[in-house]
Amino acid sequence: METLWFMIVAVMVAAYAVLDGFDLGAGAIYLGAGRTRDDRRKILRAIGPVWDGNEVWLLAAGGTLYFAFPLLYASSFSGFYLPLMMVLWLLMLRGIGIELRAHMENPVWVGFFDLIFCVSSILLAIFFGAALGNVVRGVPLSADGYFFEPLWTNFRVGANTGILDWYTILTGVIALVTLTAHGSLYIAVKTEHELNQRVRTVAMWVWPLQIILTIVGLIATCYVRPMVLNNYEQHAIGYLIPVVVFGSLGVMIYAMRKGLDKLAFVGSALYIVGMLVGATFALYPVVLPASTDPAYNLTIYNTAAARHGLNVGITWWSIAMVLALGYFTFLFRTFRGKVRLEGEGY
Repeated sequence: METLWFMIVAVMVAAYAVLDGFDLGAGAIYLGAGRTRDDRRKILRAIGPVWDGNEVWLLAAGGTLYFAFPLLYASSFSGFYLPLMMVLWLLMLRGIGIELRAHMENPVWVGFFDLIFCVSSILLAIFFGAALGNVVRGVPLSADGYFFEPLWTNFRVGANTGILDWYTILTGVIALVTLTAHGSLYIAVKTEHELNQRVRTVAMWVWPLQIILTIVGLIATCYVRPMVLNNYEQHAIGYLIPVVVFGSLGVMIYAMRKGLDKLAFVGSALYIVGMLVGATFALYPVVLPASTDPAYNLTIYNTAAARHGLNVGITWWSIAMVLALGYFTFLFRTFRGKVRLEGEGY
């Protein structure tokens, strides 16, 4: 049951990364690609019906983590308290930027909320990537399973780590570049004419940087935490994951050159899932490594809830997922197709 719930949490995190990832990417390119007010309205209309629903997957993943692995939840949320507060503020500012813009006519206020939306989206992508980097690199866990990290120390990887160092900044940049491409491809699917061409150009320019950063990130991860290769050496099937990662990059560039926007977007989604699955496979059964002593690692076994609770919870989680998947299927089918500017709101 511990392994099953570990996989469930990983799936929900991947769902959030793919779904809210294109919202964050759309926000990151918002000011650059949306050169006119109509272009910006189109970008907002592309994500308007779904962005707040996509964020629910983050809450659902946090709730599932709290239920299935309470010690991990308690340890990580206390140790990452400062960056979590920053993420909450950025999520609120992003929502404010989207919603209040629609109620303003003054160009100064409209420009202000546009800037808030764009900057908060960029910073969220970086912070989420840095968070994943912290999990892979390890944190200074003590014997009681808790830790504290300042925002930064000397930007080096070692015993005296901070939330931000050269490695976590690298993972943050990888996340920003990845979601910029992901968001650009989603906007390409949802728009036509000049805006469509502009966002496709953004994705084409970002793609070489994405593949370079992927290679650099893999090398840096092996340098920072060599034991991530242990599971790959013990289970050869794991080597299919990098095949999927680089294969999805190939699908992206092929589809972009052929003008197949939907296929390119699917390739981007597979890339995100492949990267997350690769990190999950490398860490298992550890859920939060210790940079101090491997004996302090938090695993699925020493952080899981009682077996009876996990057994009962799988029933209720299954019912909730059926309802959630039904709702999201209805939502995306209802708002499928290209966006138009007729009518009010987003």
